[in-house]
Amino acid sequence: MPGKILIVDDEIHIRMLLEQTLEDLEEEHGVSIVTASNGEEGLALIRREKPDLVFLDIMMPKLSGYEVCRKLNEDPALGKALNIVLLTAKGQEVDRRQGLELGAKLYMTKPFDPDEVLDTARSLLGIPR
Repeated sequence: MPGKILIVDDEIHIRMLLEQTLEDLEEEHGVSIVTASNGEEGLALIRREKPDLVFLDIMMPKLSGYEVCRKLNEDPALGKALNIVLLTAKGQEVDRRQGLELGAKLYMTKPFDPDEVLDTARSLLGIPR
């Protein structure tokens, strides 16, 4: 079952690293990968592309990852059914708790372990190892 992953991060090197980390899923399982460079663009892509999984940064221009989550929660067609993984440098417990309360399935901190990101994507997309 191929799926679609959206990477939303304002840092190009993080987007590229995530794309490289997830490229095995693209090549071996037909998963498509889409990227956005800010929260506003990410929200528009979520609404248009309906990805199965979103890796979402918190601290971004235009809309933060928290604001994207809030707006998604207001949309019953997207909100709770979407697999959002907040991937951020904000490592405080209060930040993690806020992200999960806003509907994120997981909260991962940067720097991230590429193997953990790949395993997370496989798990949330239902792709066996």
